[in-house]
Amino acid sequence: MTVDFEPSEETKLILDSLDDFVEQEVVPRENELGDTFDNPRLRNAPDGTVDEAVLDAVDEVRRASADAGFYAMNMPEEYGGDDVSNVTWYHAKRHLAEKGRGLSEFVLAGPEGPKPLLLQADGSQVEEYLEPCIRGEKTTAFALTEPSVGSDAPGMKTTAEKDGEEWVLNGTKQWITNAPHCDFAQVFARTTPEEEAGRYGGITCFIVEREEYELGSRNNAVGLEGLQAEIQLDDVRVPESRVLGSVDAAFYNAMGFLSLGRLELGATAVGMTRYLLDLCKEYANDREAFGRPIGKYQQISTKVAKNRSRNYAADAAGLRLAWQMDDGQQTVEQSSIFKWFATDTFWQTADDAVQIHGANGLSEDNPFMEHLHLARLLRIVEGTDEIQLNTVAKQNGLL
Repeated sequence: MTVDFEPSEETKLILDSLDDFVEQEVVPRENELGDTFDNPRLRNAPDGTVDEAVLDAVDEVRRASADAGFYAMNMPEEYGGDDVSNVTWYHAKRHLAEKGRGLSEFVLAGPEGPKPLLLQADGSQVEEYLEPCIRGEKTTAFALTEPSVGSDAPGMKTTAEKDGEEWVLNGTKQWITNAPHCDFAQVFARTTPEEEAGRYGGITCFIVEREEYELGSRNNAVGLEGLQAEIQLDDVRVPESRVLGSVDAAFYNAMGFLSLGRLELGATAVGMTRYLLDLCKEYANDREAFGRPIGKYQQISTKVAKNRSRNYAADAAGLRLAWQMDDGQQTVEQSSIFKWFATDTFWQTADDAVQIHGANGLSEDNPFMEHLHLARLLRIVEGTDEIQLNTVAKQNGLL
């Protein structure tokens, strides 16, 4: 398989089409929202809920993107996707992230959209959940994390017990993105005790519809204000027909798809790092202090140069990872390296961008603090920095 880091002609056409889509469908909606979207304090009510106008705009962008064939174009054609390669998906994710934070973040499927785990849907699940999710008509939530269980996911306390043709779920999930707004959640629960099934066995995934669970407190993580919440399950009865995949095998199945999530987050980090570097270079050339542009001072130029170098290396790692995934290779170590390095680079660049811009970097009229918040968040979701580095160490026989 030939390795070529340049986007193919087909991919270039997709990227150009994405630019046109953003110009025609995204920018007008952002302009219409004005400060309601631009100012993070106006985007949310005091209780953390997202302004309805913003939610409507996000929904419109998602559906328009699906209609245009972009939203879930990495999903199989048989279900309504376009089956694009991981390399193309990486290019597209990174390309949109280069535009910075905005409604363009919702053009391509994220945590609310279809992921490979949902491809295990069969029978009526395909028509009721998978295909509407690919078409952008329904959204989902991935409910794995719990109040006392983050990185140690197999230690979950949520249980599901069989009662005739139904399962009865009890427990609490926390920090669940899109929980307040999804149509259904993919809820993980222990169905066989650990002492019988082993640490990673005995866990099953269930499709739970939004009206079947209660929302607990809203978890207003910076960067995702109003988009996360607790899911409370109190004797929630789910029919056998809504078991996603095989009973007792959900954790193994979910771990098999980790590389894609890390590829996507890393691509976002690489793209947004580029966005911030462009702003830093422009400001460093225009802003003068002590009689010359601040970019002429080594303290500033070195910050930009180091972050540019790290971003270049992260991008190369992301492209190689995407190619390896397309080639069917095992990418446990590579996806952990990329996710850690790309998000760490984004974090360092976002922090330096604030410093380079001085007081302007702290102003909510400028985008820097929002990107700093997102950069900090990305170092935790889809596996913390520590988990990624532990994984690399284990892959090298050290732990």
